[in-house]
Amino acid sequence: MSAETAHQVVVYTRAGCHLCDDAEQLLRAAGLVPRMVDIDADETLQALHTDWVPVVEIDGVVRFRGRIEPVLLRRLLAGDS
Repeated sequence: MSAETAHQVVVYTRAGCHLCDDAEQLLRAAGLVPRMVDIDADETLQALHTDWVPVVEIDGVVRFRGRIEPVLLRRLLAGDS
């Protein structure tokens, strides 16, 4: 099974966030297809995540806030989390 079919990935983001762009690029390079969600389009999401974007949720669990640590991402995808 490929990484993109094995994991559901949501990235909570906002316009102009360079860390969000970096996160999307890293996730795609790992074979994932993240769903990008703009927190500024939803007051509840904005209140939850405004200080932390990007917030990366993998399979319903928040795994990263701010920067993604590539080593931890690889371990997570390999099942070593």
